[in-house]
Amino acid sequence: MPPAGYARLVPSSSAESEGPPTGGLPLFPLGTVLFPGLVLPLAVFEERYRALVRDVTAGAGDGPREFGVVAIERGWEVDRHDDFWVGRAVPGRPTDSAALSLHEVGCSAEIRQITEHADGRFDLVTVGRRRFQILRVETRAGPYLTAEVRFLAEAEGAPGEADRLVPGLLELFQRYLRLLRPDQVGEQVPDEAAILSHLIAATVALPLPERQALLAAPDIASRLRAERRLLHREVTLLHRVRALPVPLPEFAVASSPN
Repeated sequence: MPPAGYARLVPSSSAESEGPPTGGLPLFPLGTVLFPGLVLPLAVFEERYRALVRDVTAGAGDGPREFGVVAIERGWEVDRHDDFWVGRAVPGRPTDSAALSLHEVGCSAEIRQITEHADGRFDLVTVGRRRFQILRVETRAGPYLTAEVRFLAEAEGAPGEADRLVPGLLELFQRYLRLLRPDQVGEQVPDEAAILSHLIAATVALPLPERQALLAAPDIASRLRAERRLLHREVTLLHRVRALPVPLPEFAVASSPN
């Protein structure tokens, strides 16, 4: 089990092949990026998201209780759902609008544990399951957003490249963890390319746009190459911080998928 302070990874369903569009996926916009296999606890108190949880659990049958988590690019989620955009380059989008803007690629969250409180709130433990691309958002289907999406395959990239990148990434990631938490040693890190790419993306203290770019990477090798560059940057910064007369833990930010 990973030590406290960095993202938990749990077994997720096998990667889905890219397939035809799927409609009606409930969306839960958040100020964070979820990755496949990562744990995301959620406290659900707004009525529309209580309705989302009730609908997902009631309609799942024997399948996974699943909804889509998508990062908010700009703005705040408000009660109006008919004024928002997905993606960045939208002609005519007013720059001063407070409307919600969502990123185009998200990750579905599977409910693994659910606790319902007497006042109607829910505490959820969810796990990232599979990446998706939003094709169209449905704004009038109910109290929360739903979307037509295409689930994305976890392509490897150039044959053998991801596996060749893994040893160097493991060493670099371990260096990063030792610099971040020098009092913890012997941390075990998975060496499977796809799992490692998601764990690094969720663990390293990165701004949301960089995390989002990693989620949207076209293949595992591309994600690992980007993470190698980002880890080199972060390790260099942490080395510089250690030269300052301030304890390193004061600069460390414990990452979480939440």
